[in-house]
Amino acid sequence: MHPHLFLLAGLPAGTSHARALADAHAYGLAAENAGYAGVWIAEHHFISYGVCPSAVTFAGHLLGATRRIAVGTAACVLSNRHPVALAEEAVLLDELSGGRFRLGVARGGPWVDLEVFGTGLDRYAEGFAESVDLLSRWLSGAETVSSTGRFTFRPVPVVPRPRRRVPTWIAATSAATVDIAAARGIPLLLGMHATVEEKAGMLDRYADVATRHGHDPDEIRHASTHLAYLADSDRAAERAVRGALPDLLAGTGEYVRVDGATAARRDPDRYVDHLLDIHPVGAAPRCRQTLAAAAALPGVGHLLLMVEGAGGPERTVENITGLAVEVLGLDPAAG
Repeated sequence: MHPHLFLLAGLPAGTSHARALADAHAYGLAAENAGYAGVWIAEHHFISYGVCPSAVTFAGHLLGATRRIAVGTAACVLSNRHPVALAEEAVLLDELSGGRFRLGVARGGPWVDLEVFGTGLDRYAEGFAESVDLLSRWLSGAETVSSTGRFTFRPVPVVPRPRRRVPTWIAATSAATVDIAAARGIPLLLGMHATVEEKAGMLDRYADVATRHGHDPDEIRHASTHLAYLADSDRAAERAVRGALPDLLAGTGEYVRVDGATAARRDPDRYVDHLLDIHPVGAAPRCRQTLAAAAALPGVGHLLLMVEGAGGPERTVENITGLAVEVLGLDPAAG
């Protein structure tokens, strides 16, 4: 099992955008120093829940500042981008970093992003599978790629051509997206909202669909994201997270639907209660037990820990280090 960080670059109250980005970068450096296997960067547009609009750009910056860890995107919103442009950037980063780049992609949501970037609601509703297929063809090592349909262009050379397939994951919260990933043998990136039981159900569905399409699910390693916060007691950890996380989660209420419908609003306090129930938030024994249950899910090979839940850069760096030493048993010297 490979422990990684998942960084939102969220915007706590009273923090500037620049400070939030600088803090997230510092957390990535702290992860390498603490012995984590990697860091994954979230991507959001036009909301304060996360102020990084290009996970691939942030990943490039962090790859240049580190020497050992993998750096991934969790996830690039494929409905907003041309898949060839994203694939070119992914290959470039993987080559320049010596194979340390990891590409996570997501369908995204029916948000105003689709209007701003000119891709439209249809790309979100109907075009995700086609985008994934074109992205995969570009990353396959083929000398040339052409396309018909939603993306139509003559054969063009793949430059730079990947020497190996860039490791790719698909963020999935719905059965339809699980099926798209499974049919292509692309591993899942499972989010924070789902319980262990819900994730197990998604992985069972994935294994069934993947097998029917000729893929061996035992050879596929998924990633699972978890809120993680360590304190001296379970009560102290819950108190710290309850004091800071609702403010951060309130940023999800800033989503605007492109079709003008009212976006669903999740109550931040109730959502925090849900996350506290299912994730490693507490003293070391509870964190170990909860992570062990997550790691036992069939096919999960990477745990992504969201460590910004209690707010403040000093507290977050302490959390990164404490989880590494007291819960995960990482050896910084091994890096």
